[in-house]
Amino acid sequence: MNAPTARLSQFEFVALIAMIMATVAFSIDAMLPALPDIAAELTPDAPNRAQLIITGFVLGMGFGTFFTGPLSDRFGRKPVMIGGAVVYCGAALAAWAAPTLETMLAARLLMGLGAAGPRVVAIALVRDIYSGRDMARIMSFVMLVFSLVPAMAPSIGMIIISLAGWHAVFLAFVVFSGITVIWLGLRQPETLTTERRRPLNLPNLWAAISEVMRHPTTRLSIVVQTLAMGMLFGVISSTQQVFDKTYGQGDVFHFWFGGIAILAASASLLNARLVGRLGMRPIIKATFLMQIVASTLMIVAMLSPLPNSVELLVYAAWNVTVFFQIGMTAGNLNALAMEPMGHIAGMAASLIAALSTIGAVIIAVPIGLSFNGTPLPLAVAILICATLAFWLTTMIRRESDG
Repeated sequence: MNAPTARLSQFEFVALIAMIMATVAFSIDAMLPALPDIAAELTPDAPNRAQLIITGFVLGMGFGTFFTGPLSDRFGRKPVMIGGAVVYCGAALAAWAAPTLETMLAARLLMGLGAAGPRVVAIALVRDIYSGRDMARIMSFVMLVFSLVPAMAPSIGMIIISLAGWHAVFLAFVVFSGITVIWLGLRQPETLTTERRRPLNLPNLWAAISEVMRHPTTRLSIVVQTLAMGMLFGVISSTQQVFDKTYGQGDVFHFWFGGIAILAASASLLNARLVGRLGMRPIIKATFLMQIVASTLMIVAMLSPLPNSVELLVYAAWNVTVFFQIGMTAGNLNALAMEPMGHIAGMAASLIAALSTIGAVIIAVPIGLSFNGTPLPLAVAILICATLAFWLTTMIRRESDG
């Protein structure tokens, strides 16, 4: 590929970055309609284990996040993004041909590891070109496009499965990533010039890890963010089973999930309007308090003799609150965690993302596997996590508090 030299138009740049970052959401949400078929073929005696296909990908992404930031500082943005995409595509082909669930899970772990490159480095690439309000505006446009992917991905996955079977979903991942990486390679110039690159320094990396974990504000913010993401991934990993097995909505699950994603997408816009006036911590606390109330009501509904159709609507509404919660807390918690780490911002961002993602998987796996034919164990787990997150948020202090 010839190295491009001209800067992309803002429209093309936003579209490219949004597509790169959408790889993660597409890789998770398009898989959801395939889980029943995969379970029937690869793990018929323990269908709950098919959920690990979701959390396995997230776990790989969490581990990859540790390294992709420092690697891109050393070798440049494009080599790391393209290298990650190559790993992702190779792993997707291995998953396409996987004869056992164990092979599938190993391939999904590698897919997540590869996806971490484009996911993390794309933000650094934006920062290389834009800063301040210009960067915020660009990222707002990117997230607006990105928010459409969770709504569309399950329907796309369902169409692919109905036409060519669940194996073909992995070929769709290869095509999606292949288009993105070719577009990146042909059109986007390298943004980190040779003279600005930094050598890999393991002592500095260890010092950054120590500093991140020692600072109470950063440490607490990471733990709370871990709980919030763990709740989300726990719900995502088991929600297809609930809609299918509990409520008989498997054939139209993708429509339910799309509607939930669309309703919850308003959270980021609402947070952007409120955070300047109310502050980050009050919004975080209010959101977790809302989740405590919502999950309590969900448990009461599960224990009440409601008609199945009414219970389905209650469950769908509760799903919206879990997705909405992320939009109202994730950015604020990340900002709180990063606030004391300005002097090591790049490395701290990778560490915070990696630690919270890996921790979220550790929480999400037992939540998802607790599915017993009803969403009651899921609701109880979310209530416990939300209560703990609310309590820990009350302990977060900023340096400006004195």
